[in-house]
Amino acid sequence: MLTLLPWLTHIEDSRLLNWALHGLQALLVVALTLLALRLVRMGLARLGLGLQAMASTRGEHKRVETLMRVARYVANLVLGVLGLLAVLHTLGVSIAPMLAAAGVVGIAVGFGAQSLVKDYFTGVVLLLENQIRIGDIVTLDNRTGTVETITLRYVRLRDGEGHVHFVPNGVITAVTNLSMGFSYAVVDIGVGHQANLNQVETLMQDAATQLQTDPHWQQKFKEGGQFSLLGVQALAEGTVVLRCRFKTVGGEQWAVRREYNRRIKAAFDQAGVELAFPAKTTPQNANTKNLI
Repeated sequence: MLTLLPWLTHIEDSRLLNWALHGLQALLVVALTLLALRLVRMGLARLGLGLQAMASTRGEHKRVETLMRVARYVANLVLGVLGLLAVLHTLGVSIAPMLAAAGVVGIAVGFGAQSLVKDYFTGVVLLLENQIRIGDIVTLDNRTGTVETITLRYVRLRDGEGHVHFVPNGVITAVTNLSMGFSYAVVDIGVGHQANLNQVETLMQDAATQLQTDPHWQQKFKEGGQFSLLGVQALAEGTVVLRCRFKTVGGEQWAVRREYNRRIKAAFDQAGVELAFPAKTTPQNANTKNLI
């Protein structure tokens, strides 16, 4: 029995040495995976800066930012999975049965979780077609808010009250982008039937000109604002509704509308023109009542 002890000790030492070697190899794989992740992030960051420098419009900047976020997410996921499989293989765990099982499970999940597959497919389409970007104000699945995050599975919106909505991509059947390119600030002004409409239109035009030439507000307009006095929109009981609109930078229509309403109130008060209430709410106001 004593003669077997050196042999058993040799076997035990060999096992310990083998485990140590596998452990060192696993640590090396982890280090290489982390290095690869860092290099990919640096590469994507440089690519993003280059594309941002080439972008000429605010919309293109938003698109580049959105694509870079999704690219980082996909790269982290792919490299993380590959690194995990490499570590398991290094430790002596056979990954072939795992890959085969993953294929079978993937088929089962594909049949049983079609909505998840639809989420990812729709997410790819949304990105490729540039329908929404980070920072856009959109309406998805009857929820309106600012896009904070876009992934291949969902879009995260934050409305004007601070509520966060997670909208799965698979339920998105239509996208209403309220801030892409440019917007129109549509304003309805209600006055009494006895009001002099020529005087009212002159006051509206003067207030619009002052707003368009204000240095603080000029940057919010598109092509100088392109103010249009559209005329009488509706005749209601005790009220004549006049409509006008400005062409604004995408997403600035609400701020411009509020400031114009403030200036119109001051101009009407000074001229002795009385506003009539209630003025008819425009569809755009109704759809965006929860926005900032």
